[in-house]
Amino acid sequence: MTTGPGDHPLVTAVKPLVDAMGAQILGPQEATDDDVVLAWEGEDVLAVRLPQLADSLDHILAAMERRHGKPLSELDRKTKQAVVRTLEARGAFSVRHGVETVAGALGVSRFTVYNYLNRENAAKSE
Repeated sequence: MTTGPGDHPLVTAVKPLVDAMGAQILGPQEATDDDVVLAWEGEDVLAVRLPQLADSLDHILAAMERRHGKPLSELDRKTKQAVVRTLEARGAFSVRHGVETVAGALGVSRFTVYNYLNRENAAKSE
């Protein structure tokens, strides 16, 4: 009897990371050139399809909502500023329309997000 990739201990080991990245686990035979194939003791066990950057931002925002237990738009100003700092550290603003996407999720204007970023950068330079 053959087992699928879901039955392998490597899948169990990497699944939390794959889920946190918003990636997808596939069988190695389904891999394309853009996927990462992982092997165990010389045998290809699974492939990981990484998400597009824009999809990653949506996934990160959803994870932050789960962590805070409510929509990001319902957070207080200080917590929203902390969210923006975390997102900046994770590269969220290098994604096209990243500021607009984050502003929408936080329920603030783009101008407010830029103010949060500028305030943080000013504090770092002091």
